[in-house]
Amino acid sequence: MLTPEDKAAIVADYATSEGDTGSPEVQVALLTHRITYLTEHFKSHIHDNHSRTGLLRLVSRRRKLLDYLHKKNAQRYFDLIKKLGLRK
Repeated sequence: MLTPEDKAAIVADYATSEGDTGSPEVQVALLTHRITYLTEHFKSHIHDNHSRTGLLRLVSRRRKLLDYLHKKNAQRYFDLIKKLGLRK
């Protein structure tokens, strides 16, 4: 699960300026952490369909944020994708 210390570390790593918590980079990084956690959760809890619905919502939200970032600033998009390791 995402502890306050983990969240603060992620925000510090991906913030574009001091005190930045709402930029697309920070939001995508936090969503990626939650998606990774849930993916591992499903390896041992195969029949947890309610959480699987939540996972699909998180993936959709991340996709929308990435599309927005790609449309606004392609270089920031490609830097974020590379830093998170989302695409090959």
